[in-house]
Amino acid sequence: MAVSTAAPTSADVIQELSQLGSESIKKVLVKHGAREPFYGVKAEYLKAIQKRLKKNQALALELYDSGISDAMYLAGLIAEPMKFTKPQLNKWVKAAYWSWLSEFTVPWVTSESPFATELAKQWMAAKVETVAASGWATYSSYVAITPDERLDLEEIEGLLSTVERTIHQSANRVRHCKNAFVIAVGSYVPALTGRAIATAQAVGKVSVDMGDTACQVPSAVEYIAKVQARGKHGVKRKSAGC
Repeated sequence: MAVSTAAPTSADVIQELSQLGSESIKKVLVKHGAREPFYGVKAEYLKAIQKRLKKNQALALELYDSGISDAMYLAGLIAEPMKFTKPQLNKWVKAAYWSWLSEFTVPWVTSESPFATELAKQWMAAKVETVAASGWATYSSYVAITPDERLDLEEIEGLLSTVERTIHQSANRVRHCKNAFVIAVGSYVPALTGRAIATAQAVGKVSVDMGDTACQVPSAVEYIAKVQARGKHGVKRKSAGC
C-alpha cells in the first residue's frame, strides 16, 4: 500500500511499514536488543520514506506514540527538533525501550533542540539505564554539531572527569555511551582532545555486553587517532542524525 504524499496519516505510514518488514531483519535487530512491537524494516526503506514525507512534527509525534520501533525511529527522522517541548522530549526518552531509540533517535532530536545540554545532564543522572544512556549520547551528538565557541568547555571537561571516575561502575549501555562521549569530545573538540585521550588512557579497556553480535567496543584512543589521520579532526557534523 502506497502512502499518500498529499496528506499522510500515521495509520497510512504504519501500514506501509508493516508490509516492508522482514523476518531476517527482525532476527538481526533482536540480537542487538530490539523487542516487539516492530516489523524489521531496513534502514534504507526508512530513509526513502523520510525523503518522501520530509519534516512533519505532528506526524512524528503520532508515529512515536505508536510504540512500534520502526515507526518510532522514522519519527525521529522526520521530526522538527526546534518544535519540541521539554515534556515531549522527556516523554520520548521514557518510551525509548532499546538502544536504537535511546541512543540514536532521542539523542539526535534532543541535541538539535533548545534543551540539548539541560536534558542531557538531567538524563545522565537517571537510574534507568536507557535514560542515562540517552543523556550521554545526547551530549555526544551536541558536541558533534555545535561550534566550539558555543560549547561550555569547562563543563565538558568536568564530564570527562565523571567518565573517568564512574564508567566501570555504570550500567552496560551507559558504559558504551560514556566511551562514545570520550570519542566525540576527542574527535570534535580540538581544545579538549588531549584531555579526552588522557581520560581514555586512564579508563583503559571498556567492557560492554554487545549481545549476540560481532560488535565491539571501540578504543577511544585508537578511534580519535583514526579521525585525526583522516583529516576530520574538529570537523563538525551538519546534523546529528545520519
